[in-house]
Amino acid sequence: MELVGVRVELPTQAPIVLLRETGGESRLLPIFIGGPEAAAIALALEGVDTPRPMTHDLFTSVLADFGLELQKVIVTELKERTFYAELDLAGPSGTRRVSSRPSDAIALAARTGSPIFADEEVLDQAGYRAEESDGEEQEEVLEEFRNFIEKVRPEDFES
Repeated sequence: MELVGVRVELPTQAPIVLLRETGGESRLLPIFIGGPEAAAIALALEGVDTPRPMTHDLFTSVLADFGLELQKVIVTELKERTFYAELDLAGPSGTRRVSSRPSDAIALAARTGSPIFADEEVLDQAGYRAEESDGEEQEEVLEEFRNFIEKVRPEDFES
């Protein structure tokens, strides 16, 4: 899967992360996520360094300090309108699979450059083929994303 980006779905203003199948039918997989997670993914995609480490930055550092590598993220299941994901971690003692929310898993993948996958069943349930869009529509989506990035500040996530 390719991480297309984060956008705000209109008219509900609900943030989604959008994944695109890199092979096969090039289906899109939208996953509704929370605002802080959307900001975390967007900041990672833009390469923004925050004054203090955000949760996903901290987790990435902890993985590295313990000699663990995020090999891949897998969106494994869609059950009762809730997506599930897993992290494949590799380290000195072997590989392990850890359950995760998709938004957190994708935020980590955005920071580490790790590949993202989705089970075929998930794509069959929630994926859709994008209609051929012209450059104007794509630019509109990019502009919406840019506006989101410009408005979000690291201070928005301080407790």
